[in-house]
Amino acid sequence: FEDNTLTNAGFQLGRKLFYDNRLSRDNSTSCGSCHQAGAAFAHAEHDISHGVDGKVGTRNSPPIFNMNWHTSYFWDGGVNHLESQPINPIQNPVEMDETVPNIINKIKDDADYKAKCKAAWGDEIMNSQRIFKSLAQFMGAMVSANSKYDKYTRGETTLTAAEMNGLNIYNTHCATCHTAPLFTSFDIVNNGLKPNDFNDSGRAVITKLAQDLYKFKIPSLRNLQYTAPYMHDGRFNTLNQVLNHYAKTVYVSPTLDARLVNGIQLTDAEKTDLLAFLSTLNDESFIRDTRFYEPSN
Repeated sequence: FEDNTLTNAGFQLGRKLFYDNRLSRDNSTSCGSCHQAGAAFAHAEHDISHGVDGKVGTRNSPPIFNMNWHTSYFWDGGVNHLESQPINPIQNPVEMDETVPNIINKIKDDADYKAKCKAAWGDEIMNSQRIFKSLAQFMGAMVSANSKYDKYTRGETTLTAAEMNGLNIYNTHCATCHTAPLFTSFDIVNNGLKPNDFNDSGRAVITKLAQDLYKFKIPSLRNLQYTAPYMHDGRFNTLNQVLNHYAKTVYVSPTLDARLVNGIQLTDAEKTDLLAFLSTLNDESFIRDTRFYEPSN
């Protein structure tokens, strides 16, 4: 927030914008349609998210939390600033399919927007900068840092024997990609998923470089209980399926991350303990935080 001071008024304006269907062409889809509070702001039970006119994209909606620490956004890392992030889904023809000038025209005479804009920015004039700065305040305030693991690191609780063993397994096999405390390194890598029917080329969509084929941003391991299905295309419904992928179905291609050449081999007992540890990363207090829910008016 160095160049976008967080205020309650800015947060409240961003909250209203986040849940406003008028940000889409046909007034059917808001940011909150695909980023739902109960799913850690992912799209509950959707492998690929749907946009206006029931159109279907190619990727799973990633969750929203701890965004201030991200170095890039989207599965391909195509945007590098939180204030720029909303432009993509707003303009994407299979997501919200709208333009910023049209949004401004839709909301500029709304009395509640006028009041919230004046409270946040000093006058009633809505413009693109104020829209995106307010959305960034709302999303940037979504901090998830009160899981059992967080309480353990603060000395407020202890982990069970299984959870401690799972922590050791995580440190051995997972931590270089899913680095604590955010549980992602933010690297963009090929994790051995066989290309799907969309033949999504990942980071190469942005760079047009063969060396970036099938590379996707490493997601956080936090709040996995709420964010299924998993991977950039939501192909796995359970964490057991994810672990089985790394053990048995890593697809070898020229851009495969070298750390996965031999997969990740775990015994059944190790899988059980690792899953026990991963459950300590679920932050129920974040999911239940009504500050981030859709406003009642």
